[in-house]
Amino acid sequence: MQLVDPIKRGKERPENLAERIYGQLKDDISEFRLLPGDRFSEGEVAERMAASRTPVRQALYRLEREGYLEVYFRSGWQVKPFDFHHFEELYDVRIVLELAAVRRLCDRPAGETPEQLEELRHIWTAPPEQRPPEGREVSLLDERFHCQLVEATGNREMARLHREISEKIRIVRRLDFTKTPRVEATYEEHARILGAILSRRCEEAQLLLKTHIEVSKAEVRKITLHMLHNARERAVQAQG
Repeated sequence: MQLVDPIKRGKERPENLAERIYGQLKDDISEFRLLPGDRFSEGEVAERMAASRTPVRQALYRLEREGYLEVYFRSGWQVKPFDFHHFEELYDVRIVLELAAVRRLCDRPAGETPEQLEELRHIWTAPPEQRPPEGREVSLLDERFHCQLVEATGNREMARLHREISEKIRIVRRLDFTKTPRVEATYEEHARILGAILSRRCEEAQLLLKTHIEVSKAEVRKITLHMLHNARERAVQAQG
């Protein structure tokens, strides 16, 4: 974890401090600086963050509610172990929602094109030189692409459920954009999906979308296992 300047911390509002600690811990978990199964105490986090326990506790309980941590009242906190079966269940629900969204978008009245689709087409048909250079930014754009497909249906409950699932799988999903070929493939696949939706080729759009998500899920699992293995090896070497 990164240490924080106590002078800077002293000038922060308590709610801003809790938000920053939350963001740092979530980033530590996402980047495998905190590994699944790692245990720690509120006091350890407070010392590393140069903060009091109150904002630390607020950040930790927020991460627990979001499913990143588990609390043991007599022995501190633990990064939740990876449960690939749970992630795959979330991906399955995501696919159901997005396929239903594609059906609704393809069935819209003639001449009606939601502005979200026009915005997405502008982003995902951009030439290579106009695309973001960073995988992290592409990851955010990818999540936004899938969320906007659902939002474009106008069904707020579908959109809400989809956003909640997207948040839960973000920790692994972003790994799909750590390799250049996967970034390039995402642009190509998104453009084809949009083209099929805008042309109202529903079955083609649904097949493209399902295949796109299934391939991404498989890549993410492979990369996650590789990163966890490397992170654990580094941890063992550091202890030795």
